[in-house]
Amino acid sequence: MGENVDVQAIRDASRRLVRALGFMRPTLAGTRYHASAVHAIIEIGRGRGITAAHLVALLDLDKSSVSRMIRKLIEAGEVAEAVSDRDARAKILTLTAKGRATLAEIDDVATRQVVRATGPLDDPTRRDISAGLAAYAEALENERAGRAAAQATVEIGRGYRPGLVGRCAAMHAAYYSRTARFGAVFEAKVAAGLAEFVTRLDRPRNAIWTAIHGSEIVGTIAIDGEDLGRDAAHLRWFIVGDGLRGHGIGRRLIGEAVAFCDKAGFGETELWTFAGLDAARHLYESAGFVLVEESPGSQWGTEVLEQRYVRPRP
Repeated sequence: MGENVDVQAIRDASRRLVRALGFMRPTLAGTRYHASAVHAIIEIGRGRGITAAHLVALLDLDKSSVSRMIRKLIEAGEVAEAVSDRDARAKILTLTAKGRATLAEIDDVATRQVVRATGPLDDPTRRDISAGLAAYAEALENERAGRAAAQATVEIGRGYRPGLVGRCAAMHAAYYSRTARFGAVFEAKVAAGLAEFVTRLDRPRNAIWTAIHGSEIVGTIAIDGEDLGRDAAHLRWFIVGDGLRGHGIGRRLIGEAVAFCDKAGFGETELWTFAGLDAARHLYESAGFVLVEESPGSQWGTEVLEQRYVRPRP
């Protein structure tokens, strides 16, 4: 799509849809459940032989979130599970009588909402809405499929590999020169710090991971268990290269890092960043990091509002 005005119009309409359909509320469709649970009930009710793994793919949620949600729906009497006849390792999910009644209520609320909204419109307008929404939904699903394919073709490996220092410094320099106008001072600090760190990778409290796409390093993250001088791990050099952000690679890298910290027994893990990096902040917070300190600083060559995040050991 070439015209920015079209993008903005679609974004605006999407936000209005989310609000009008009730997704901003704590519960959805006349139930006492949040949006993901409502959609889980719908998919379980309409699918045959559906498993938790299927729900993970359909709802685009992580396994742990789906597992907790299913457990709560089972406890609420909405869902039942049974061992699959074809695979003893899989559990088939079905709706109970209560769950089928809940699904009927969800369908009734949703149908009445659509009828009320489109009732005053003429038939050609309703057909245009139906076709447009279907095309938009298909485009979003195709984008998600591409994102999943990108994740599948990226491998996460631990340890040093040739070219790591230079590639990590280059990715940092390219990204932060655009977003924060960092220059030579920043790139030199990244390269020098990482070059010193990789000489300590033989020690058990230090580790580094790389995301590999084909034969190219497209992401890095490290845990330095020594430089803070106390029972704390330092998350450092987290970056995902251009063209692959938003595909879940950063989340996978952070998952490896915090799992290492928990297994190693660090009392807490901390990282330094700066205000304005909203996508990264969301990843940090979803992994359990909390903002504990912020102040202006210029250690990287340009003044920014530096922030320190801390994740206590679970």
